[in-house]
Amino acid sequence: MHVARLSLSLAAALALSAPLSFDAQATSPIMSEGNNGVSAAAMKQADILREAALHDETAWHVLESLTTEVGPRVAGSEADARAVTWMVAKFKALGFDKVWTEPVTFPKWVRRSESAAIVGASAQPLHVTALGGSAGGIVTGEIVRFATLAELEAAPAGSLTGKIAFLDYRMERMKDGSGYGPGSRGRSRGPSAAIRAGASAYLMRSVGTDDHRNPHTGMTRYDEGLTPAPAAAVSNPDADQLARLLKRGAVQVKLALDCGWDGEYTSQNVIAEIRGRGKPDEVVGIGGHLDSWDLGTGAIDDGAGIAITTAAALLIKQQPMRPLRTIRVIAFANEEQGLHGGRAYAEAHNATVAKHQIMAESDFGAGRIYAITFSESGRDSAAAKQIETALAPLGITPATEGGPGPDVIASAQNGVAWAELQQDGTDYFDLHHTPDDTLDKVDPEALKQNVAAYAVFAWLAANASDSFGSAPKAAETAR
Repeated sequence: MHVARLSLSLAAALALSAPLSFDAQATSPIMSEGNNGVSAAAMKQADILREAALHDETAWHVLESLTTEVGPRVAGSEADARAVTWMVAKFKALGFDKVWTEPVTFPKWVRRSESAAIVGASAQPLHVTALGGSAGGIVTGEIVRFATLAELEAAPAGSLTGKIAFLDYRMERMKDGSGYGPGSRGRSRGPSAAIRAGASAYLMRSVGTDDHRNPHTGMTRYDEGLTPAPAAAVSNPDADQLARLLKRGAVQVKLALDCGWDGEYTSQNVIAEIRGRGKPDEVVGIGGHLDSWDLGTGAIDDGAGIAITTAAALLIKQQPMRPLRTIRVIAFANEEQGLHGGRAYAEAHNATVAKHQIMAESDFGAGRIYAITFSESGRDSAAAKQIETALAPLGITPATEGGPGPDVIASAQNGVAWAELQQDGTDYFDLHHTPDDTLDKVDPEALKQNVAAYAVFAWLAANASDSFGSAPKAAETAR
């Protein structure tokens, strides 16, 4: 999607900021107590902020630093610890007012090696990757193809004894990423279905939309009471190869995975703030997750989200007046293996749900943002409508469908209001959880558009006189 650039130059935009040189001790024109929504002065400043973001290089520099100096940072690894150290140092170097960490403890899964090959008359290697959470083991067996998860789940008990189940479902390419759900269900539920039918191992077509010979990893799980079996994803071209060979007769595959659970690990949510001028104890939370899978360098998933929200908050800090509320940037730990950082944050801050004005997470790459939606509690607020108006020049339109970012889900369940800034994910699943998730896949101009959107959103939400509806939920309904 092409987003037309604003005609106002950066120099002119900065010049316009002169009349907004406020006396911090005087009544602020940014927000007038008792009025609904956001003041005209704050809206005008949002226009200036939006234009400045479209020329700002901070997000690119942050993303380049993370992916180059740290690289892959799978949860629980030595690189996870380096990423935390890097994030703390980066927040401090950029001049955030307060930086701290909060512990996140989780089971540690380790990938050591993986391989697969067709054996027999058509012997040839396959490009595979172990699914996160998979058991290790070496299995050789005839593969049995299933076109859908429903077919596999209907397989009778014992029908796959000594065999390898092969789920050959290909996800659909969709702008909003909605094709991922059906595909990822095969990753999360497929291994258990295979084991119940007696299979010795599970092999699935990668949950991705590309035609590259790169397998896509991602978490799986095993139903309680089942003995885990090796589970892996095969690249899309190799899945095609298996399907062609199966039309010619039986196919034997050898799968060798050296991986598994290895105790517990404690990482950290890294949090930084731009303190609010008038209501510093009330926060607008934005962020992304700091961990990545180990195959690529985590540029789109989710280094981009870290870079976008960090740069957006920093631009707000550089405005002639601080926002009324605090802007909090959260670099969540271990999203990939079970939303552990988001859950830890929600638990740690459950007592201050009402102090969270709103939260939003960037965790869908760096494609241009094309829509915004709010939780039902704030969707019809005056501030939400004004945010939609301020984002329109970026090609962003209001939406009603959507949900909180992955790491915001637990906070939303506790009653925190949320917004979703929806990115174009048409190509996202070409790269997702693969070796191709690298810096060169990020469009710098699209990255700037994301920063502009998050900066405008966070600025206006922080200066709104009305609430987006955050309120604690009763304990029995919070989860």
